[in-house]
Amino acid sequence: MKEPNPIASTEGLERLKAQGLKSISPAVTKFTVGLSACGLATGGQAVFDALAQELGKASSSAVLAKTSCIGFCQMEPIVEVYRPGEPRVLYRQMTSEKAQKLAAVTLSGKLHKEDALCTRDGFPEGGPARALSGIPRMEDIPFYQKQKKIVLSRCGRINPDSLAEYVAAGGYFTLWRVLNSMSPDQIIAEVERSGLRGRGGAGFPTGRKWRFARDAAGDPKFVICNADEGDPGAYMDRSALEGDPFSVLEGMTVGAYAIGAQEGVIYVRDEYPLAVEKLEIAIGQARAHGLLGKNIMGKGLSFDIRLVRGGGAFVCGEETALIASIEGRPGEPRQRPPFPAQKGLWGKPTVINNVETWANVPWILSHGADAFRTMGTENSKGTKVFSIVGKINNTGLIEVPMGIKLREVIYEIGGGIPEGKRFKAIQTGGPSGGCIPHQLLDLPVDYESLTQAGAIMGSGGMIVMDEDTCMVDVARYFLDFLKEESCGKCSPCREGIATALDILNRICRGEGKQGDIETLDAIGRMMKGFSLCALGTTAPNPILSTIRYFRDEYEAHVRDRRCPAGVCQALIHFRINPEKCTGCTLCAKACPQEAVTGERKKPHTINGASCIKCGLCYDVCKENAILKE
Repeated sequence: MKEPNPIASTEGLERLKAQGLKSISPAVTKFTVGLSACGLATGGQAVFDALAQELGKASSSAVLAKTSCIGFCQMEPIVEVYRPGEPRVLYRQMTSEKAQKLAAVTLSGKLHKEDALCTRDGFPEGGPARALSGIPRMEDIPFYQKQKKIVLSRCGRINPDSLAEYVAAGGYFTLWRVLNSMSPDQIIAEVERSGLRGRGGAGFPTGRKWRFARDAAGDPKFVICNADEGDPGAYMDRSALEGDPFSVLEGMTVGAYAIGAQEGVIYVRDEYPLAVEKLEIAIGQARAHGLLGKNIMGKGLSFDIRLVRGGGAFVCGEETALIASIEGRPGEPRQRPPFPAQKGLWGKPTVINNVETWANVPWILSHGADAFRTMGTENSKGTKVFSIVGKINNTGLIEVPMGIKLREVIYEIGGGIPEGKRFKAIQTGGPSGGCIPHQLLDLPVDYESLTQAGAIMGSGGMIVMDEDTCMVDVARYFLDFLKEESCGKCSPCREGIATALDILNRICRGEGKQGDIETLDAIGRMMKGFSLCALGTTAPNPILSTIRYFRDEYEAHVRDRRCPAGVCQALIHFRINPEKCTGCTLCAKACPQEAVTGERKKPHTINGASCIKCGLCYDVCKENAILKE
């Protein structure tokens, strides 16, 4: 195969764009399957194979392609059908059998309506979609109505393995313009003016960080992409890398030019094999086309990127611990200052931003700082990507303007709580985040509002909890996670987490003592004030926020030896209501301890001495005869 020529002109970009446009919108019918982690986990590969087989049998000229997640993970596997001159149609929750039927009907020239999710606009030319014979437009579906996509704009639209399709969707034209018409200071000024803040959690102004590094003495300089996403329930960075890796490479290249760096590192956790694969493919293609390496685009910029695969330590999300890991040392944070922008990798000035931050950069420099500033709030500009998981009807990945209300996220985009249950709390910011209660549903989602409420933005994970959630147990669960992930270097974090976790475990076992709640509060405030790094200073958030908003639950555990949510096993017991029990024996069959006894068609009883409180009897009872107290 002939080696591609390095791109050194707009003509070179235009040629690649034309190639990508033909791939995105061919002159024949095209079937596209989402094969990100969520698509693969729900059977996407089998759907892809079934379509390939069906197209082969039909000897059709139709083409089959791969793409990534479009955010509505609950609807995966998703297949898109494109027919020239018609709106693109998305089909939800496909199986091999459904895919074969879809292909047969489509190739016969008919519109397949079964399992249709929506139509969507043309791409990349844009323009509104139109409904097709009862199939709604994407913008008419509540899950998408309030979303505004920048970082995720190409995810699920292009083949992430194709540089040509990325260029067809506008990619690398920003880098060309920057290298030809903007100085490093102009780039930094534009990023500063946009109001972009770090999307990894701390929210530090991105342009200011870049300026610190540019002005710092010392060479060489480095840029790093922090893709060490370790929050339970969070997968924003992973999805962006799986769906649009070139945007991160382009953003990092712009950043390197702005601060004067020649080397970049993407630190990605080893548990993300698909993201690593996509990055390796993207880096290889960028090098082959002269978009990484020496004399990029013929403009004298030399810059390359390498991958470093992290071992999965949560603390390596902290920038100084991440740097230590890249250098081959144990991933432990160090005291700051000096900050990495002055003294980072190998003691040299280093800019560290996360995946989402880097992916925003090309859009800002393409559309302008003013366009970015029109979205968001006074101090939190632009959009933010969130994963919404837990007790929510519509799980998935969303990108919304900063300042959106929690109520809109949970009830409009998320579709509310399953089974009509009551919303209780939402945890934002990962294990170190806080739990926000139902009375704050109208809280704007921005850096300052979340911090004032006792939570943090974090990298963007949102876990929704319903009335069956015990908030004491939630605090215990996240603190247990943080105990395992703390590096143990500083005593406020090491001893604070261990002591607080011991108290929470006692409380959940029904062994709480008067004064425990006050002790937990004091430990949390001590950790906030004296821990070495952000892991330690934010680790108390689950405790402090749940005490702040759900103190009555703590008091019920300590004073009354009762778990109001019926979660803490030591504080609950099961009994059978004889008036409702029909003697169906389902509970007796499910019990692993044979603690349920009784004759068929007669009320049963539970032997409390034998019951291990597993709750299986409660789960299988169809008559609601088993009471959890």
